[in-house]
Amino acid sequence: MDGATNSPESGALDPSLACGVPSVKSSALEWCHRSGLCHDVSVSSPESLPRAVRRRGREEITQQIVAAARRHLAVEGAPGLSLRAVARELGMVSSAVYRYVAGRDELLTLLIIDAYDALGAAVEDAEGRVPRADLAGRWAAACHGVRGWALAHPHEYALLYGSPVPGYAAPVTTIGPATRVTMVLSRLIGDAVPAVPGASAAGRDPLDAPWRAALAPVRRFVPPEVPDEVLVGGLLAWTYLFGAVYF
Repeated sequence: MDGATNSPESGALDPSLACGVPSVKSSALEWCHRSGLCHDVSVSSPESLPRAVRRRGREEITQQIVAAARRHLAVEGAPGLSLRAVARELGMVSSAVYRYVAGRDELLTLLIIDAYDALGAAVEDAEGRVPRADLAGRWAAACHGVRGWALAHPHEYALLYGSPVPGYAAPVTTIGPATRVTMVLSRLIGDAVPAVPGASAAGRDPLDAPWRAALAPVRRFVPPEVPDEVLVGGLLAWTYLFGAVYF
């Protein structure tokens, strides 16, 4: 790792970050001020600074590991993701990577959470720029937000909505980020019911018990006055959107 830097362009790690803290206390304080860490953490206690610097160092190394994994994802795909290859790109021994990421599955989880958050942020931003009363415009903006992000990040989109990765089961920590886009739809449906005449009226053919049971997990995200039929229509529209983007 001689001559390695912490720049994204080089892909290699700064040795001082790999150790977590600089070797000299004065260097640690100087690094803390340069990084902006001392604006976030009280350094009045002699032990608070080393802990904070180690935490920030760990976060930065983990971010670099995830960034390298994202580059490998574009080449090998999720099934071919290798911690050894990621370590080699960063100039680390493979055993050192496990200090920050427990294994391939945890690395995949970090990639999935980042991708869901990035997609959610893109859709929220696009939909949020449209006046609240313009329901059709908000829907179109959300659709374009999904499609635009998918075009810009095809490999990450495939990781989220493509074929499952063999042997990987997503943990519950992915659920929150995964629902960000769905929440945009939920707000649209909730706003549409009072704004569209007749939308709140019960359908002529109410859904039977199995359908209502299937909708139960989604019900907690939408206002109770949204009829089942309207909710099903919204879910179908959302499904068509993702199907059209992916295929």
